[in-house]
Amino acid sequence: MLGAAALAAAGAGPLASVARGAARRPKVLALGIDGALLSRIEDARAPRLQRLMAEGLTARSSIYAEPLAPTLSGPGWATVLTGVWPDKHRVRDNEFTGNAFDRYPDFLTRVEQARPELKTLAVCSWNPLTDTVISPAVDTRVSTPEAEYDEGTTRRAVAELTEGDPDAVFVHLDNVDHAGHGSGAASQEYLDAIAGVDAQVGRILDAVAARPGHGEEDWLILVTADHGHTDPGGHGGSSWAERQTFLLAVGGGAEAGSVRHDIRMPDLAAGALAHLGIALDPAWDLDGRPFQEPAADDFESLREKLGTAVDESGPGEALGFTHTPPKGWSVDNSAMGGGGITEWRGWTFTTDEFWTRAAPDQQRESNLRSRGVFAVADGDEWSDAGTAGTFDSTLVSPAYPVTGGAATLTYTTFYRQEGEQRGEVSVSWDGGAPQVLTTYTEDVPSRVEHLGLDVPSGAREATVRFRYRGGDNWFWALDGVRLTSG
Repeated sequence: MLGAAALAAAGAGPLASVARGAARRPKVLALGIDGALLSRIEDARAPRLQRLMAEGLTARSSIYAEPLAPTLSGPGWATVLTGVWPDKHRVRDNEFTGNAFDRYPDFLTRVEQARPELKTLAVCSWNPLTDTVISPAVDTRVSTPEAEYDEGTTRRAVAELTEGDPDAVFVHLDNVDHAGHGSGAASQEYLDAIAGVDAQVGRILDAVAARPGHGEEDWLILVTADHGHTDPGGHGGSSWAERQTFLLAVGGGAEAGSVRHDIRMPDLAAGALAHLGIALDPAWDLDGRPFQEPAADDFESLREKLGTAVDESGPGEALGFTHTPPKGWSVDNSAMGGGGITEWRGWTFTTDEFWTRAAPDQQRESNLRSRGVFAVADGDEWSDAGTAGTFDSTLVSPAYPVTGGAATLTYTTFYRQEGEQRGEVSVSWDGGAPQVLTTYTEDVPSRVEHLGLDVPSGAREATVRFRYRGGDNWFWALDGVRLTSG
């Protein structure tokens, strides 16, 4: 909820409805700013975007790189609109060849399928979005003529919001990306383009605020980008700058001035659907989850304990690793070899920025489904300094209560295999001997595992162990571990 000061500043603006009664009609406005870096939005003359940051939540996040997909607009906007990562929607370029939009449609199409009485609208400066990604099921698709560009997109979006009554809206603006290609993200031209799009965003928000029924409407405002840009200009590669994106959200329960680290690119679609009261069907197989429903995660509790690099040079001054486990967890390094790179000596708790910048372009960027802080056993990086023995470390969970019958162990995993390396998941009941549940001896792409467990009669607690053994091989990343029973 917005505080009193923020509401006073908002006045009759598009955010004022957040403080009013609950029986209002939910609506969504999603704004896509192509190639925009949040750090440069903070530097630019961008009062409307910066006000959204003050009045809602801000979530910086990162995306994939090759071999999953390059950091291009096609894969990026397909991820934003469908709520799934490129390994599902299968877009790898700006031609959209081989896409799986029939299986994973855009969120506006999901709205039409679930609640056809709602009115959907898309207005885009980059015409492939309205021509290819967003399906004909959407009520109104407007492809702006090239000569009109973002000005035409803004004018048409304002007209639709003023004269029509859309419930779910997506607007795409392109000029920031154009400036990035022409002059680079470090340029004044890029800052000027952000200032220009900020004014256009302001006109669109003003059109929302000026709607005759605005007081009876509950608008969720979302802003995102498809990728970042390098300082010299361009994207498509794997640098940290190119892999940047963000989500700004006002409404939908987003706390004013809040910062989140657990939100990722596919969450816009899921959050938009949730705000409209559309239940997410598990059969949709979405990667996104509504930002309004954060999930508890033990590893994320370590964020304040993260430190800077010791032996690694790639992460620079970025905060990003600790060997201190969360409350209730432990790490057994009794069989761990000596020496090696300090940061990766046994199971480590880290972030995408720290881990991928330590060793780029070795597929660590494909750890898609981890969020915020996650656990890593990285024998490859550990072995980059003199070692004695092998990497052998076990991550041990808290004792989870069980009630008998069946239980489910859920976790996000990403495993890259080489040589004699081995990952092993085991469970022990009431402190008994560990029983192996599954092993990893070949590559496993980022995915969520659901392992069914038969709870022995009379068992009251279950402890899970994740053991990684190897030498100068690859790695294993884990996140979101939970065990449910009953």
